[in-house]
Amino acid sequence: MSATRRRRAVVLLSGGLDSATVLALARSEGLACYALSVAYGQRHRAELRAAARIARRLRALQHRVMKVDLAEIGGSALTSQRARLPTKLAPGIPPTYVPARNTVMLALALAWAEVLGAEEIHVGVNAIDYSGYPDCRPQFVAAFGALAVVATRAGIEGRAPRIVAPLIAMSKVDIILLGTRLGVDFGATVSCYAADSRGRACGRCDACRLRRKGFEDAGLADPTRYR
Repeated sequence: MSATRRRRAVVLLSGGLDSATVLALARSEGLACYALSVAYGQRHRAELRAAARIARRLRALQHRVMKVDLAEIGGSALTSQRARLPTKLAPGIPPTYVPARNTVMLALALAWAEVLGAEEIHVGVNAIDYSGYPDCRPQFVAAFGALAVVATRAGIEGRAPRIVAPLIAMSKVDIILLGTRLGVDFGATVSCYAADSRGRACGRCDACRLRRKGFEDAGLADPTRYR
């Protein structure tokens, strides 16, 4: 079946483990996938290079990188070169939270989905093994879906794209096992908040800790390249 006749989905692709699994899952369901990454002023570009690799390997029909400089707003350790990154999980919302990041990314995905006539937007947010970000919760996904209905021409015409968050209630172990079954090369992904120019992980930030524990609990070798 040609791409013009398949259901279309815009897939937010960060270059990390979760979003790679989401893209692989959407492809396995027969969707015509359009991958979208966002250069939002993050500390490094290794994850964007990883996103490009993943989009090619998982045969996304297109991969676009859009630019929004959230570093100009500040307020996050992920958009500051000088802020210290946390090295352990702690109660509350961590300093790596980026204000409105997922709202901005989903808004860009919504705009592209409307232009493409895409029926779905897929995002890899997770509310189980995550860092406590408010925009990774089911309430946020549901609220944005309601926004899509009233904020777009497609929504007014009854064609608002559905917001799909297939990993939202899955543990990191379950996500890793799912991605493994789907053939995701996790060694090509970058999750680290402080990856170097070669994409090697620090092994200390909370993203690295969650990722490493996921592979350990899944009983699988960790393919992450560490410094």
